[in-house]
Amino acid sequence: MALSERTVHRGETRRLWGALAIAAAVWLGLYLLNERVWDLAVYDLVGLDPESRLGAAVHFFLYDTAKILLLIAGLIFVIGMARAAIPPERIRDLINARHVAVGFLLAAAFGAITPFCSCSSVPLFIGFVAAGVPLGITLTFLITSPLINQVGVVMLAGMVGWQIAALYVATGMAMAVTAGVLLSRFDLDRWIEPFVHDVVVPVTAADGGKPTLADRVDAARGETRDIVRTVLPYVLVGIAIGAGIHGWVPAEFFAESGIADSIWSVPAATLAGVPLYANVAGVVPLVDAVYSKGLGLGTAMAFMMSVVALSLPALILLRRVMKLPLLIIFTSVVAVGIVAIGFLFDVIA
Repeated sequence: MALSERTVHRGETRRLWGALAIAAAVWLGLYLLNERVWDLAVYDLVGLDPESRLGAAVHFFLYDTAKILLLIAGLIFVIGMARAAIPPERIRDLINARHVAVGFLLAAAFGAITPFCSCSSVPLFIGFVAAGVPLGITLTFLITSPLINQVGVVMLAGMVGWQIAALYVATGMAMAVTAGVLLSRFDLDRWIEPFVHDVVVPVTAADGGKPTLADRVDAARGETRDIVRTVLPYVLVGIAIGAGIHGWVPAEFFAESGIADSIWSVPAATLAGVPLYANVAGVVPLVDAVYSKGLGLGTAMAFMMSVVALSLPALILLRRVMKLPLLIIFTSVVAVGIVAIGFLFDVIA
């Protein structure tokens, strides 16, 4: 590259960093002022009573919608920039090249940063198996990818705090690794449908080049736009239901009804989530709403994890790549892990 071209490139990079700094400052200002803006709009300008059911519900809906979209847009953009230079094929090769113990951790980490639901992670599962990644490691990815959805973690942190969200990530990844290690102890490859091993997985050739800052920004911006468009309807529906619960369900309803203290509440919530299929963006607002009304945190979290990791449509799709014995074993191990995590959250909450 000529000297003049390098100078122009450095100038463009500095301007881009400056634009990113300004955007970050604007994002932070909007996030910090969000609650105050809606206090003024709903209570002062519109005149709704903050103690009324309607006032509480409207404020909850507007405030949480803005907060969640700010968190999703901001943090997904940052994650997208970090991931822009790492294609899935490179992750697959990295897993194959490491010790099996490191492979489990890498699979869990890769699953945690991929924005896939339980259904859309199945094609990558097929690709990993076809590429020769050990089945236990592949199953670790299959569990982690929908369970530790980055959108859900961001939303969860905004609702119940970063400590709970961090614990959710840690326990979810630990459960996925434990399940993968446990399943790897058995000869389960015979229960993978034969066509999976016959799939030809294309390998992207690395050209040795490093993406520029502009490339990473463009990739992150496109990913953020796509994810926000995808989850927005679920966010609005989920928060609308949550706002109704927030405004009209009496405080401590679940605690007073005895549901929250039942030893069967966590297993029942896990089973209740299986027939459903919902984007995690629509489930987390419900978790926040019912938790604020007295339902045990572990019960609410077990329901959310079951919906995103063990949904019936995803299990039907998995049946196309797994034979029935493996599907039953996989579902049972994940369900037991979800129940265990639910009980853990109930103990520490």
